[in-house]
Amino acid sequence: MAVSKSTLSIVFIVLGGLAVLFGIVLVFVGPIIIDDQIVKNVEINPNNGLSYTMWKDIPVPFFMSVYFFHIVNPDEILKGEKPTVVQRGPYVYRENRWKDNITFHDNHTVSYKEFRQYFFEESMSVGDESDVVTIPNMLVLGASVMMENMPFPVRLLLSTTFKTFNEEPFLTKPVGELMWGYDSKLVDFLNKYLPGMLPTSGKFGLFAEFNNSNTGQFTVFTGQDDIGKVHMVDSWNGLKSVDYWRSEACNMINGTAGQMWPPFMTKESTMPFYSPDACRSMELVYQRPGVSRGVPVYRFVAPKTLFANGADYPPNEGFCPCRQSGLLNVSTCRHNSPVFISHPHFFEADPVLLDTVNGLSPNEDEHGLFIDIHPETGVPMNVSIRLQLNLLIKSVFGISETGKIAEVVMPMIWFEESGYIDGPVLNTFRTSLVVLPMVMEYMQYIFIALGLAGILGAVMLYVNDKVRGLLTDLEKCSITSLAQQWILCSEWVPSE
Repeated sequence: MAVSKSTLSIVFIVLGGLAVLFGIVLVFVGPIIIDDQIVKNVEINPNNGLSYTMWKDIPVPFFMSVYFFHIVNPDEILKGEKPTVVQRGPYVYRENRWKDNITFHDNHTVSYKEFRQYFFEESMSVGDESDVVTIPNMLVLGASVMMENMPFPVRLLLSTTFKTFNEEPFLTKPVGELMWGYDSKLVDFLNKYLPGMLPTSGKFGLFAEFNNSNTGQFTVFTGQDDIGKVHMVDSWNGLKSVDYWRSEACNMINGTAGQMWPPFMTKESTMPFYSPDACRSMELVYQRPGVSRGVPVYRFVAPKTLFANGADYPPNEGFCPCRQSGLLNVSTCRHNSPVFISHPHFFEADPVLLDTVNGLSPNEDEHGLFIDIHPETGVPMNVSIRLQLNLLIKSVFGISETGKIAEVVMPMIWFEESGYIDGPVLNTFRTSLVVLPMVMEYMQYIFIALGLAGILGAVMLYVNDKVRGLLTDLEKCSITSLAQQWILCSEWVPSE
């Protein structure tokens, strides 16, 4: 039995209406479902295989690239001339990070210690750890500045100590020893008779205390009660704030531990985090949108005010005593040594700093730090944190090793910690948290479009059926009229 076109039209209208209704429902319900799935996937929960593994073991490539500022003219510097440096490197180290001592608490927080190990990657490096470079001797030039205001006999005694242990104002050693430690009779002497004076009890090196170490005990929120607080630091080493700086605001421990952030970020969001290595909280700001390995991201960068001095940016007054903008004085958390942190090559710093050293050429592409983050989940897709370590050097009366050195903030090294999500982790992340939500978002429009197309088709089918019926009736009517006229004409013709 054939189905009439009118019945078929009604079926299409009903189905189309249901499709439109379902699409409209998805418009309102879909985002709720997507957000709910994101919340379940990004909270710190051992039952969330993907995000918990990323948080706990960081199964993505992570590297530290170190660049040395090799001093070309050490003898001339001692005579008061401007330092000239040549950048050497990068010397690249694969960085293994993992969390241990993980303890969940009843107040929806979790405590842990993050450990780190470094392994030299010769294939990615420009040079080898055996390369010899010349940098300032922190034990001599740093200690001299620290003792500048001590009585003259004390300074004279310090200079005699340097001579006794054959310590020179500049070090010329292999990269590996400068990085991870070298033997020093002076260091052994100080550790024996003045324990605790130096940051290391063994060999002295720029990163000696980093390898096989941890960044302290972090306690962060899991987000299970409030996803807006996930990864935010509750305390560090049991502290809610530090005491390195001169203001309450500067001492606050704000933001996350610097690995993940709460989801649902916008262009107005900021990315605060606490850095134990910098001894302070920092905050990145939105710069532009982009795409990283097929995943939509927002790029966040350091604002120009990050290392500004108190005169240029009053909220930073608490980080003083300050020098030129672009320098962060970290002496208070580095055994009072005259150490400063900046962007590499004094990028975005006071131009006067560039005038004091030859061989620097800052630019954003090579020396600006950034984090590309997937805003819906708060997961970084591509990270490049770049910082420079500087030492204040100058002539100190009574310490002959300092010669006639002009006062200058001397670049020593800069390093870049970089990482990106790739491989199976990227594929799983993209499928679960990017593709599927995108498909669900598109489905609502697909259902509405199909429904409207079905309704339009049904209407056209119904109208077409009615038009055909009308034409058929007219045709029958015309034939009937002709037949009637024939009959009438036949009746009218007279008989013979």
